[in-house]
Amino acid sequence: QVLLVESGGGLVQVGGSLTLSCAASGRTFSSSTVGWFRQAPGKERKFVAAMDWSSTLTHYVDSVKGRFTISRDNAKNTVYLQMNSLKPEDTAVYYCAVPRRPYTDPGMTDSGDYDYWGQGTQVTVSS
Repeated sequence: QVLLVESGGGLVQVGGSLTLSCAASGRTFSSSTVGWFRQAPGKERKFVAAMDWSSTLTHYVDSVKGRFTISRDNAKNTVYLQMNSLKPEDTAVYYCAVPRRPYTDPGMTDSGDYDYWGQGTQVTVSS
């Protein structure tokens, strides 16, 4: 069992920045890929970014490449999502997620590949 808690969301103007955090507890976090997803109102949950257990491999959806950066601190059992140059279309509830299997590839972009989810944190970008 893995417990995930996101934080850091809020209201920001277009072009602004936010850093989201995902704190994990429970199973060995350091052997897990961690993914970030987002869900806008009335839309399905979509992949944003993921990082493998060793911090060597990352994967981003095209719409956030060059603006978002995923990182992790295994000593703190925490994963971060630095979001810069925010746009109104980035407005959504952001979730972090972990698969049950360890040492998986961060190229998993389907929400069904992840088994444990946080409660989400709201990000609102105003124009």
